[in-house]
Amino acid sequence: SSGINAEYGQHYSAADLKEFMGFFGKGFPHLTEIAKVVGPNKGKPGLEANLDVQYLMSLGANISTVFWSTGGLHEKQEPFLEWAMALTNTTDLPHVFSVSYGDVERSLSPEYMTRINTEFSKLGLRGISILFASGDDGAGCHHFNDTAYTFEPQYPASSPYVTTVGGTQFTNLFSDVNEEGNDISGGGFSNQFTQPKWQVEAVQRYLNTTSKLPDAKYFNSKMRAYPDVSAMSDDFWIIIYRLLMNVAGTSAATPTVAGLISMANDARLNAGKPVLGFLNPFIYQNPQIFFDVTLGSPSQACWLDDLDGYQVSDGWDPVTGFGSPDYNRLVAAAMQYYG
Repeated sequence: SSGINAEYGQHYSAADLKEFMGFFGKGFPHLTEIAKVVGPNKGKPGLEANLDVQYLMSLGANISTVFWSTGGLHEKQEPFLEWAMALTNTTDLPHVFSVSYGDVERSLSPEYMTRINTEFSKLGLRGISILFASGDDGAGCHHFNDTAYTFEPQYPASSPYVTTVGGTQFTNLFSDVNEEGNDISGGGFSNQFTQPKWQVEAVQRYLNTTSKLPDAKYFNSKMRAYPDVSAMSDDFWIIIYRLLMNVAGTSAATPTVAGLISMANDARLNAGKPVLGFLNPFIYQNPQIFFDVTLGSPSQACWLDDLDGYQVSDGWDPVTGFGSPDYNRLVAAAMQYYG
């Protein structure tokens, strides 16, 4: 099973979902209805909610899906702790959650983020995979004053207890010859959370071999690095108000990857194996399951000051992570994981 977390009063449209599957899902039968709605879902459909539901359910074909809506705000931002605590207090949960929301780390207290991380770690121990979009601001940019600035990491994208999804795009939209990093793809290094052991080797390789690193004063290379993986994040078509709309961003890439993870879980469950659970150790042990994206411009950063972010590189990098999942390789590796 899989789930979507919706914030800011975003609601999905059941009619739009059915229309989307009828329009794009003609190759084989798809589920056309959400299995369960938790929380409010009354009002006009939201672009984000429709996007998340339509692509999670199309990439995770015929996987039962829950729409989890969290009302209210925390200090005018997303109520992530309320949502995470609701999950930990619920017995029967989806195995995979896709979340397309985030804030800059600087806007949240370290204590609040650490408290959320505690709940995320509990969910990982229960076998729940949580995927967050890396954001659409590249490396980000925070100005201390007119002449001093630094990169701006995002949270929960920077949490060590979630899997963070960056964005790619086709090098040529009309020929689809190759894939490159999308310069809006959020990524970089946390200012709050130390680098987990499972990613140290991959990150150090990037730091040692990439052709051009930003000045060290703009980021902390010893901290949690993200994204972990990526997927296409441009030229997505959704149905909203029964009409076609073209959208883009890492909020499109995240349900795409979450759908594929749900399919890998389904294969494991059918073979009598447990679900993958917390994904990052599996990801960093199996870089061969990804299409390594090595092309693309540096990520965006302080463009008004002519400052680029990070370079795309061989192996893991702070724009595309390890790259885009290859479905057949993903499932093959998942079936071997933990025997």
